[in-house]
Amino acid sequence: MLKIIRIILSPVSFFYLVIIQIRNWFFDKNIFTESTVGAKVISVGNITVGGSGKTPAVMMIAGYLKDSVKKVGLLSRGYGRSSMGYIFVSDGSGMNVPVDQCGDEMYFMADELKVPAAVSERRVSGAEQLIKDSGAEIILLDDAFQHRWIHRDLDVVIFDQSFLEKPEQLEQRMLPLGIMREPFDSLKRADLIIINRKFSGKTEIPQKLNRYFDEKKIFTGYYEATGIYDVKTHHFFEMKEFQGQKSLVVCGIARPYSFLNVLEKNKIDFTNKMIFDDHKNYTSKEIQLIRKKFYDSNAYSVLTTQKDAVKFNQYSKELDDIDIYYLKIELKLDDQENFNKIIFNSIN
Repeated sequence: MLKIIRIILSPVSFFYLVIIQIRNWFFDKNIFTESTVGAKVISVGNITVGGSGKTPAVMMIAGYLKDSVKKVGLLSRGYGRSSMGYIFVSDGSGMNVPVDQCGDEMYFMADELKVPAAVSERRVSGAEQLIKDSGAEIILLDDAFQHRWIHRDLDVVIFDQSFLEKPEQLEQRMLPLGIMREPFDSLKRADLIIINRKFSGKTEIPQKLNRYFDEKKIFTGYYEATGIYDVKTHHFFEMKEFQGQKSLVVCGIARPYSFLNVLEKNKIDFTNKMIFDDHKNYTSKEIQLIRKKFYDSNAYSVLTTQKDAVKFNQYSKELDDIDIYYLKIELKLDDQENFNKIIFNSIN
């Protein structure tokens, strides 16, 4: 059904592409100009909609920067939040707002990394305010490749490898026919490209796309499942401790295949599952459905993603009698040392 709707809307893709190209031309010719802020800026983004691994990439870079001598702050639009405008999410020592005020991704990144963080639709004014609020010397922008109003010292673009493997399919068309926000030639603005194979083997870039990646610094990466954690206590468990147990798998992420794939590879039963839309804002209705499914399926526990886990905290009373765990994954690069050197050089 979704494919049929996309085909019906395909003429819109042409006009969308024209608008994007005109906008980029205005920036390229300095008719639209970028603004600098009082800090080094690194952007992590993509040219597709959802599921490429931006959040793990931001966390990987932020973790490295946190160990450097400079103070890093996170800035995001805060997709899926119920608020508007600038919000100072965390000063690095604790959370200032609940998850619905800043969005699931920003909440768990700030909570996990313990770095200053803010959300704002306007990246320039948001970055300037975050610098004032936190003293950040480096601003790490989440999902900002298209936000060209702010000058950045490094532009990192990440791809899902499986997306690149489909040069003849509809996915590699502009929205709404495909899932591309910008055409491939926009990669000329990228300083670094990460190709995320997630839990799959490494493949070559299709020949048809090679010209867009030539002379670019390309790094390949993969997901590593680091363990399973109790949502309430954050107690760590080895993956093998869940093998053979019947869990109710719950997730609301862009592409749940990778999540389910890692469970399958670790012999964790996900026969009983509830898949919701990306950035799902769970209500009492969904919580009751999860409770019913849990007891009807005789499950041992609820197993979810880290992004979903932060939303269940507000229902601690309703879920008090159910054990809930989340799978933690990290993005690893095959050449992490050289990647870190480029990051370091960009901020020094």
